[in-house]
Amino acid sequence: MEFLLDYGLFLAKIVTFVAAIIVVLVIAKSASAKSGAKGSLEVTNLSEQHEQNIELMEHHLHDEAFIKARDKAAKKKRKEEEKARGKEIKEAVKGGELDTKRKPHLFVLDFIGSIDAKEVTNLREEITAILACAREGDEVLVRLESGGGMVHGYGLAASQLDRIKAANIPLTISVDKVAASGGYMMACVADKIVSAPFAIVGSIGVIAQIPNFNKLLKKNDIEFEQMTAGEYKRTLTMFGENTDKAREKFKQELEETHVLFKDFIRERRPELELEKVATGEHWYGSQALDLGLIDKVQTSDDLVVEACKDKTVLAVHYVQKKKLADKFGKAAAEATDSVLLKWVQRGQRPIV
Repeated sequence: MEFLLDYGLFLAKIVTFVAAIIVVLVIAKSASAKSGAKGSLEVTNLSEQHEQNIELMEHHLHDEAFIKARDKAAKKKRKEEEKARGKEIKEAVKGGELDTKRKPHLFVLDFIGSIDAKEVTNLREEITAILACAREGDEVLVRLESGGGMVHGYGLAASQLDRIKAANIPLTISVDKVAASGGYMMACVADKIVSAPFAIVGSIGVIAQIPNFNKLLKKNDIEFEQMTAGEYKRTLTMFGENTDKAREKFKQELEETHVLFKDFIRERRPELELEKVATGEHWYGSQALDLGLIDKVQTSDDLVVEACKDKTVLAVHYVQKKKLADKFGKAAAEATDSVLLKWVQRGQRPIV
C-alpha cells in the first residue's frame, strides 16, 4: 500500500512538471504572437568602442597628470566642435535648407552564410535600412564568411549587395576566413575585396552529389516507383535506377550553371583570367592577390580601425526574434557541439 502511495506521488510530480512546461510554452507562444514584430535592427557604434578601448589602455600606460591633461584637452575640443556644429545647423535652418551635412559613416555588416544562405533574410533588412539613410561620403563594409551553398540562395544574396552598388555607395568585402564558391559570387560584387593572408578564396565551380540506394532496395526486394510528366522533370534519383542519359543531362545542367557563374564574375571583375581561376580550385589570400581574385591582403580589423580616423563606424545587425523552441534547440545543439569539440581536441594534432 505504501509503495502505491509513493508511486502515486511520484506520478503526480511528473504530471505537474510536464503540465508546467506546456503552460510555459503556451504563454511564450502567445506572447510571441501578440508582439507581431519578427525582428529588430541593432546598431553598435564601433568608433565609440574603439575610443573607449584606447582610453582604457592609456589609463594603464600613463600617470594621472597626463590623463587629466588629456581629458581636459579632449573636453575643450569637444565643446569647440559642438559650438561649430550648432552654428552650422543654425545657419542652415535660417537659410531654409535642410541639415544634410554630417560626418561620413562606414556601415559594417556581417554575413556568415550557411548552405541555403538563409541569412539573406537579415541582410536585406540591413541593406534596406542603410539605403534609407545613407548620404554622399558614406561607405559599406561587409565582413563575409561563407564556403558557398545553393545557387539561388547566394544569387539572391549577391543581388542584395548589388542594391548598394546601384545606389552609388562604395562597397568593400572583407574575407577573414573563407569566401568560396557562392561566397566568392557575393564578394565579386564589391568595388574592393580584401582578404586575410590565409583566408580561402575562389572555388569558382559547381558541384552536386547524391547517394543512390537502388541496389540496396533491390537486395531487400523493395520496389521504388516514381512518376513524372516531362522528360527531364527528374534526372538523377536517390532510389531509382539512374541511366547514362539522365547522368548526361544532369552534368549538362551543372555546366550551364558554371557558365552563368563565370559570366557573373566576368562582368564584375573583367581583369580576371577567368579560365585560369574558374577551375573549382581555391587559393589563400596572398595567392589570390597575385591571381587578381582580391585587391588587397588585409584583415577587417585593420579596415575598421583605419575608418575610425575620419568616419563614424556603425555595425548594423538585424536580429530576428527566436521562438522558445528554437532557443531550446540552439542550447541543445551548442551543448552537443561543445562535447564533440572536447573529444576532438583530446586527439587533435597541429596541421599547419
